[in-house]
Amino acid sequence: MAASAPFGGPEGLLVLLAALAINLIGGHLLVWRSLPSVETVVRSVTLELDRRLNRIERGDTTRLIRGLVMVLGLVGLAAAAGATIAAAGRSWPIVRLLEVVLLTSCLSTRRMWQHLATVRTALDHLGIDAARVALVGLARRNPATLDGFGIARAAVEAGAKTVNQGLVSPVFWYVLLGLPGVLVWTAVNVMDSVVGHRSARYADFGLAAARLDDALNLLPARLTAVLIALAAVFTAGCNPWGALRTMWRDARYHPSINAGWPVAAVGGALGLALVGPYYDGGVLVREVWIGHGRARVTGHDIGRAQWLFTVTALLVVAALVGLLGAMVAA
Repeated sequence: MAASAPFGGPEGLLVLLAALAINLIGGHLLVWRSLPSVETVVRSVTLELDRRLNRIERGDTTRLIRGLVMVLGLVGLAAAAGATIAAAGRSWPIVRLLEVVLLTSCLSTRRMWQHLATVRTALDHLGIDAARVALVGLARRNPATLDGFGIARAAVEAGAKTVNQGLVSPVFWYVLLGLPGVLVWTAVNVMDSVVGHRSARYADFGLAAARLDDALNLLPARLTAVLIALAAVFTAGCNPWGALRTMWRDARYHPSINAGWPVAAVGGALGLALVGPYYDGGVLVREVWIGHGRARVTGHDIGRAQWLFTVTALLVVAALVGLLGAMVAA
């Protein structure tokens, strides 16, 4: 496992930079679209295991144990698959191409940028109904209950979370543990998105996935917030001190112990108030405002967030290029 990681040699960093370049410049190219992504495979397996194991007639403890078994099983498979492919890549360099493919499918920066652009276009030119449709799949909130400002806020928040979960976290775990690390991260993150909810059905079965996702994202989420604040230095109209101040003051008030950090950093950098109360199924959910800026977020603000996220991604690439240069020089 260690030899596959970048600190085992520059080859791993070259694989990571190639995957980032493909994702940031071309997104999922045609050949990638013809193959199932890591996320798609894990999601399908998780849904099937949920159907088979998470039966409502089972007791709470039984469902908790079954959820834990599911998490341990999929994490073990992800780690084993990553270690096997990494080991094969050391003997057969052609296998490195498979590593690039898998790593690219674990990144979602370009896809997020395009989704934000779709929401912005709908808000600015197509109307509220089109914007609500465009938001589906990007944010967990029910778009039908949101006005234009709420849709724009939800889009910016979702973008901040994706910079964390679709860029910084995969890079972090690849740098730390190589391909096994990024596959385990992706598997846990997908399981959390499927079953890690606080509903009656998943409160017990999804607990292990939710807690492990929180643990694995603890450092990357905070690193993402710092990178966003740094990116604000190089992005016109952004306030890096506002990003630092807001994430330090308000991140703790977010319902998620991790998501609040990048969301607060973006809100502070752009001078916006994010999250806040919203309606879900006709019930008012009173979430705290993150940031003390403007709550009337617009399509223009989504565009500002896109530039901030782009600069953040470029900073990640620059850091990896610098690390590669230092390793080669040594």
